[in-house]
Amino acid sequence: MMESQNCKRAPAWTEREVRDLIAVWGEESVLLELRSSFRNAKTFVKISQGMKDRGHNRDPKQCHVKLKALRQAYQKTREANGRSGSEPKTCRFYDELHAILGGSATTTPAMLFDSFNGDGGNTEAGFWGRGRC
Repeated sequence: MMESQNCKRAPAWTEREVRDLIAVWGEESVLLELRSSFRNAKTFVKISQGMKDRGHNRDPKQCHVKLKALRQAYQKTREANGRSGSEPKTCRFYDELHAILGGSATTTPAMLFDSFNGDGGNTEAGFWGRGRC
């Protein structure tokens, strides 16, 4: 069966776009908004606008999904490196992500990206989903 023509995927993120997204995310005002608000769809509009200001056309949902994937990849890498006897691991943009997440991703409030869709779920599993950076 053919895939629906109405279901279009966004273009893949370029390295420049990801670096700019991380830069916008790392702005103090954005981090404060994400940490202080449970309903943060407006913050993703702001992040999307920051991307537009840098010459990229990414909507709030695309920014939300990509940041979730980046955070998940960072957390997986941190967890893998915390196991004794394992080879050190890294992921793309690890240093940039580490600067934002402060090396304490497990203590970062889960609600940073929770309510973009208004689902109100504040659980790590339902909230971060699956993705790659």
